[in-house]
Amino acid sequence: MKLLVDNNLPPRLARGLGAFFDDDHVVIHIQDKFGRGNLSDEDWIKLLGQEGRWCVLTGDRNIAKKRPSRQLFLASGLIGFFPSPSVAKWPMERLAARLLVLWPSLVNLSESVSSGCYEVSATGERLRGF
Repeated sequence: MKLLVDNNLPPRLARGLGAFFDDDHVVIHIQDKFGRGNLSDEDWIKLLGQEGRWCVLTGDRNIAKKRPSRQLFLASGLIGFFPSPSVAKWPMERLAARLLVLWPSLVNLSESVSSGCYEVSATGERLRGF
């Protein structure tokens, strides 16, 4: 799986997950991938879509809920993982632990769907599409 962590989450989360899954998956923060973090959503969505098969972990739920961002995101073939509002308030180590629990589900979705938006909830081992 290729997972981009966007600017709504800290680079250390991406770097920690990237180190943990070093040989199996690519996990990178937007600042590390593009050399800067100030790309517009439209720009990075298009760039990832051109590369293909990217997943995105972001706290920006507007991407999943508002037009035209949602349409562009889905048309670009991206799979988004969006922490629920309550999970988004958690300390970083708790979010990281939750992502590790859900990792098999994240990988499964990355391999089985062409695009979509999924919520990272506080409980359960499955992700709900929205």
